[in-house]
Amino acid sequence: MPAEPTQARRFGKTRTAQSHALLEDYAELIADLLASGGEARATDIARRLGVSHATVIKTIARMKREGLATSRPYRGVFLTEAGDQLARRVKARHLLVVDLLIAVGVPAEAAQQDAEGIEHHVSDVTLRAFSDYLRLKG
Repeated sequence: MPAEPTQARRFGKTRTAQSHALLEDYAELIADLLASGGEARATDIARRLGVSHATVIKTIARMKREGLATSRPYRGVFLTEAGDQLARRVKARHLLVVDLLIAVGVPAEAAQQDAEGIEHHVSDVTLRAFSDYLRLKG
């Protein structure tokens, strides 16, 4: 077993990642909806995430408090500059994880699904290793 401080640090990192994962998923989806259709409505977000409208409203309120999103009556949700940067960072991590999983033989659909969890918990050090591996392989 690892030393107590080491183990506590590891579990703390996981709890922090889980707390941020929800906001990251929302930012990524909002960016995708804005890019594809010009708007991100709470009902669209709820349908795509498979959650209730009330859950979306609550999470968007959290995003607003954290400076990641704004909304306008009858216009939907928009990302702030910080929210847009978060969405771009999450999308890049997602694509890198998918590419690595496919490179090691994971079928594309499974890679997409698994990346949804991995992308939130993987460290920058590990992401660099993934990227280096793919560059060497390619």
